[in-house]
Amino acid sequence: MAKPKWRDFPHPEKSYDQAGGALEKNWPRLHKGDCEPFPSTAHLKKLVAAQPKLAPDGAIDDAAAALQDAWRAYHRGDFAAAVELGTSIGLLGVNVANKAANIYATYLEKDERKQLEIFLETTRRAEKLQAAAPDMANAHYFYAQALGRYSQGISIAKALAEGHATKVKKALDAAIRLEAKHADAHIALGAYHAEIINKVGAMIGGLTYGADKKAGVGHFQTALKLNPDSAIARIEYANGLVMMFGKEKLKEATRLYEEAAASKPMDAMERLDVEMAKEEIA
Repeated sequence: MAKPKWRDFPHPEKSYDQAGGALEKNWPRLHKGDCEPFPSTAHLKKLVAAQPKLAPDGAIDDAAAALQDAWRAYHRGDFAAAVELGTSIGLLGVNVANKAANIYATYLEKDERKQLEIFLETTRRAEKLQAAAPDMANAHYFYAQALGRYSQGISIAKALAEGHATKVKKALDAAIRLEAKHADAHIALGAYHAEIINKVGAMIGGLTYGADKKAGVGHFQTALKLNPDSAIARIEYANGLVMMFGKEKLKEATRLYEEAAASKPMDAMERLDVEMAKEEIA
């Protein structure tokens, strides 16, 4: 796949580079939300031994080096390069390509049609990865993230009619079943409950889609316990509280937004979250 012609990340910082050994050193903090394992040669060998369909065309050492470079591109905000590098590796590079594509489309793509196309491309890549490695949590999570964003783009009502909500919930449940500490999946499940309740009401949402205010709050709180530094957990929690409870939770939502805006970002995605929080407060 050729490098997509995408908009540049607007807040370049040298500290987001993760050059050399910095990537592995900072990996636990950078991936506290998605629990993606560090792509060392040893880890990839173990993955391929368990799931032979993941085997790259070339040597595992080369795949590991390319995958680490793809993640470096992602963390510094070169999302197009992350997608190009990730897809060039084969199935082992799908998660980095999908995360980069989802973040780019969510925050930087201004053309709604292109945005939706990017999310659909992610779902297609994720489905191939799910078929090859059904036990990989992020094969399910990045699929749910893309389909959830796509659903918001076509309107929640249309998405519900097309059955996307059920697919998103199933994929998020799978991600958490496979990786209990997946904070980002808990955020997304909290948002799932909030958006369903906001769109169809608590009663129909509960009866038809299993949406529940208490469960929604629980998922957001779990996400913050698992990843206390997360700006996006606070932003989504704030949005969810307003969707589920209205004005009575406005004060708490404002506090969460202020905390998000005061967060110190470690990479491009976190910077985009922080900037969004600042804009919302302003």
